[in-house]
Amino acid sequence: MKITGIIVAAGQGRRMGTQVQKQFLEIGGRPVLYYSMACFQKSAVIDEIILVTSPDRIRFCQEEIVDFYGMDKVVKIVSGGKERRDSVCEGLRQCEGADYVFIHDGARPFITEEILERAREAVTEHQACAVGAPVKDTVKLLDGDGFVADTPPRERTWLVQTPQCFSYALICQAYRALDEKQAKTVTDDAMAVELSSLAKVKMALGDYRNIKITTPEDLAVAESFLAAEKDLKKI
Repeated sequence: MKITGIIVAAGQGRRMGTQVQKQFLEIGGRPVLYYSMACFQKSAVIDEIILVTSPDRIRFCQEEIVDFYGMDKVVKIVSGGKERRDSVCEGLRQCEGADYVFIHDGARPFITEEILERAREAVTEHQACAVGAPVKDTVKLLDGDGFVADTPPRERTWLVQTPQCFSYALICQAYRALDEKQAKTVTDDAMAVELSSLAKVKMALGDYRNIKITTPEDLAVAESFLAAEKDLKKI
């Protein structure tokens, strides 16, 4: 069984408000992207890594992350597309002999080996899974005018994270099955499978710390997480 990790790091990060893409900003003295790649490199679950990034960052990723930190599981660094789904599909096209793929956002630095283990158990049994965590707050669904239309049961509401993991054949078929209108609505890989009706997506437990770095506030939170980890190691 071969599992390929596809790490997507081609986003522009407009909500961050910086000239540097969010995945290349530093936390703890290292690029955000480094942390997820290091976890995939270390994990026994992942056999190889394909990194998808922007064309102007390929050399940086190769020299300053892959080569510098000795990440020998990285077999390809390829250029992404205009939208996230385009970048994912480019990563899928680069896979060779993969049975399963773990698709992860490079802007989520706090992925852990334990999460990857749980994801492997879920995907090998169900063929499609996404990691996430139960919401802590009540969620309201609004109508088009901003009024509450529904309140879903909190115990059935989860925050979706990555990695999102699939049988390679299944996720490729799901993306191919999307028509043009559907493709524009897809915000994550699990949604592509949901729209295709090819399989049900199983939720696997992630971690509340598995946040996506999107805004300056997220950077501050990430720094606090790293500081807490260092303090725990001293105990």
